[in-house]
Amino acid sequence: MPRPSSQRLVLLSGWGIDQRIWQPLEGCWPASVEAHAVDWPGYGDAPALPDNAKLDQLASSMARQLPGDAIWVGWSLGGLLATALIDHLPPPRGLILLGVGERFYSDDGVTSSELASFRHAFSRDPHATWRHFLRWQTQGEPNARQAHRQLRALLGDTPSANRSTLAQGLDWLATIDNSRRLHNTPCPVKRLVGEHDPLVGTSIRNKAATLAKAGHCPMLSQPVQLADALAAQAILAVEEQP
Repeated sequence: MPRPSSQRLVLLSGWGIDQRIWQPLEGCWPASVEAHAVDWPGYGDAPALPDNAKLDQLASSMARQLPGDAIWVGWSLGGLLATALIDHLPPPRGLILLGVGERFYSDDGVTSSELASFRHAFSRDPHATWRHFLRWQTQGEPNARQAHRQLRALLGDTPSANRSTLAQGLDWLATIDNSRRLHNTPCPVKRLVGEHDPLVGTSIRNKAATLAKAGHCPMLSQPVQLADALAAQAILAVEEQP
């Protein structure tokens, strides 16, 4: 059981990437934090959802992984999904969105046309498109080449999810809009964005706390800074609970 004074964090990954992305933070957490990374359905050893699954099916599969007495930390697509699941599950103590806003696409970040082009490329060559995405999202790190090598070392040469699971994730990236949910949430919401995140526009960055010298993958380039920032945001979220 968590210590009474501790913050229990559930770490949720983004598109095409399983829970191994959080491994660099091991050993970096403050003593007050108990962090646990989980996989979305279809990643790692987690059973995949049926094709064209709906959010209520996702909620059913994740109910035990997303307890209401924890703070959910959603990175990228993981943040979109975690926010959407608040409609289907008991709300968490707090929600921390890392590298994402109400939607994945925006006029001043990744545009809807860029996302459509990415989905078209994925339909032609899923593995090549996945590898391109790994390189793309590390571009904002202080040493993008090193960050990309770290990411490849963590994940290997192929995604842990199959084509159907990855395609479903792209559908959710293109269709989930949490504007309404985030306007009136049943729990405190905190936002963190890397200072040089290439996937996030100014409109989202202006609403978030900033991680200096970091891009979309601060767990690779700034693990200590990220762990401390998540712990601090978790404390603020709990303090804001009614």
